[in-house]
Amino acid sequence: MTNTFPEISISTERLVLRPFDEDDVPALAEMMNDELVAAWTSVPQPFTEDGARTWIREYAPRERAAGTGLDLAVTEFLTQRLVGVIQLTKTNWHVRSTEMSYIVAPWARGEGYASEAALATAQWLFRDQGMERIELRTAADNTASQQVAQKIGCISEGVLRGACIARTRTEDGTWADVRTDFIVWSLLPEDIEGVTEQLAEAGGFTAFSDWN
Repeated sequence: MTNTFPEISISTERLVLRPFDEDDVPALAEMMNDELVAAWTSVPQPFTEDGARTWIREYAPRERAAGTGLDLAVTEFLTQRLVGVIQLTKTNWHVRSTEMSYIVAPWARGEGYASEAALATAQWLFRDQGMERIELRTAADNTASQQVAQKIGCISEGVLRGACIARTRTEDGTWADVRTDFIVWSLLPEDIEGVTEQLAEAGGFTAFSDWN
């Protein structure tokens, strides 16, 4: 029998992580059309509302049902505004490992939401899902994403040379692919012990203006 992630909601002091629904379509499309999201992710550009609807209706449910991944909408607890995405992919239930990535909307950056959501997801994966390893991959020049990984306790394992395709704007305003390196990070259950306390001492989740 294939292992799958449950349909869950994860709450933190400021955020609620939950499955996407149809009401998220406009905000999700707007988020994915942001310049930084386009530069550092493989999200199709332009990202239409039809694309967002397909992701919510078809892609995310299919990944969860197959046991390969999970997509969570990151929303503010007080306003219920969509502020980001947590995505789990390449899940291996025998090895008990998964790959995590995160995006924060341009209207919500500078609040530490990426690290707060990523840490909450990691704690849930280790505690409730029996995961033993979480992997993150950050583009070599995406320092904000690297700060998130460091902030939640990840350990850098090395560099995958030329393994990442980022994007850059050309003179005519279109996007062009640029090959760069991936930095590989891992997070094990023992790595997050005491992270919450360390963050509190360092000024909390907003100590870095993380985004993606």
